[in-house]
Amino acid sequence: MKPAKYISLIKNPFGFITTKRVLNVNPTLAPERQEPEEIKIFVYDYNAEEAKEKELKKVPDCYPYLDSSRVSWINIDGLRKTDIENICNHFGIHPLIAEDILSIGQRPKMDELNGLLFCLLNMLYFNEEDNTVEIEQISIVLGNNFVISFQEDAAKDVFNPLREKIKVAGSKIRQSGADYLFYSLIDMIVDNYFLVMEKLGERIETLEEDIIRRADTRTLTKINMLRKEMIVLKRSISPVREVINGILRSESNLIEEKTEKYFKDVYDHIVQANELAENYRDMMMTLQDLYLNNVNLKMNEVMKVMAVVTCLLAPATVIGGIFGMNFTRIPWLHNDYGFFIAVGLMLVVPVWMVFVFKRKGWF
Repeated sequence: MKPAKYISLIKNPFGFITTKRVLNVNPTLAPERQEPEEIKIFVYDYNAEEAKEKELKKVPDCYPYLDSSRVSWINIDGLRKTDIENICNHFGIHPLIAEDILSIGQRPKMDELNGLLFCLLNMLYFNEEDNTVEIEQISIVLGNNFVISFQEDAAKDVFNPLREKIKVAGSKIRQSGADYLFYSLIDMIVDNYFLVMEKLGERIETLEEDIIRRADTRTLTKINMLRKEMIVLKRSISPVREVINGILRSESNLIEEKTEKYFKDVYDHIVQANELAENYRDMMMTLQDLYLNNVNLKMNEVMKVMAVVTCLLAPATVIGGIFGMNFTRIPWLHNDYGFFIAVGLMLVVPVWMVFVFKRKGWF
């Protein structure tokens, strides 16, 4: 999902960019998805002895892997309605799950239908150019000796380390079944959350330094932008805890008892990620308070300078006002040195006031 799909940006007359709103997705509305011209299907078929990697040209080419004796990972890049429905029909995936796969902006969830485990998550990607968090929805289906993953954009894939492990003979994943592959996919998605949060943490530290050095309207814009990113992060991470908990409570025969401890490890990671996201949100509130305090401090400094200048000019104003009155008799009105005396008083009194203010520590 592009950032423009959840954040709309406007430019104000002063030239800086501010966030306007975060769009809420209505699950009752029909999704508006632009179907790709083609989909890419990659299959990783392996066991302890060997591993094969294939790129399939047509959807029916992946059908034989339903009854394969080895573990098969079918990764589909690009969601085209007809192809997804055909795959789901052949592999016995419930139509409700097919609907979730084709949906947009779904909340992370898990289901167990027709003897299959289905898990929908959000993969997070930090765009270095725009400094925004981008989301890609991924659906994973676990069956008997096969795992099918559905995603839209292969460029934001986080599974390359897993592909390398599959190629290594004797690796843990080669020695295990499809449930361990299912765990590995989820684990890599969760671990990538920490990489994205690390990038956001760096932005928070930089923003804090900017606020301390100079607090202006552009800094406030950055705070609001970063707050929106934290909302997106929280929405993606928070429900995953329920997803992993649902898998642990599931009594599906697809999850072996020896694999459950790995899902418990993922559960610990997602709890830690949730706590870190909460800490970042608190830090953003602290940064906003820090910005307001700095703005108020600068305003107080300006007001203090203006008050001092007003006080220093007050004696000259009073003296000028007295000798500027239109009375016939005013002391020293016709004195040859009256003007110099008045000007001298206008200079001496403010200097004396500055000395007094300094001694009292007012500035």
